[in-house]
Amino acid sequence: MEELIRHTGVVMSVNGNMAHVAIVQTSACEACKAKSMCMSSESKQKEMDALMLEPMAVGDKVEVEVREHLAWKAVLLAYVLPFIVMMAVMVSLNYLTPWSEAVVGSLSLCSIALYYIVLGAFKDRLQKQFSFTARKL
Repeated sequence: MEELIRHTGVVMSVNGNMAHVAIVQTSACEACKAKSMCMSSESKQKEMDALMLEPMAVGDKVEVEVREHLAWKAVLLAYVLPFIVMMAVMVSLNYLTPWSEAVVGSLSLCSIALYYIVLGAFKDRLQKQFSFTARKL
């Protein structure tokens, strides 16, 4: 059985079969008993759209879930592959061209921008793959 990542949240708005949900993302020490005396605990409110598995209304408490392998795929697309692209461009330009390190570094940084532009072109396709689902609590 596939592992799911789950968060509880509140429905902010409903549009067709999609719910706009606010969740509170907490740090690992949020559950600590000494958090009131410690300044390192933090939490942030995040908002996301999720496919409703049943009818919902604004203010309903829900559980939002996503498959764990999709979370790892998102990390790969957002952080690992851009780093690999940047390093590949930097190493190849450094050895194949007589350009200075500043030019090579600038072009390798531009390759990351180009990577994210191309990734943005596939936004609709990626949103279909990375779908969150919501069910009432």
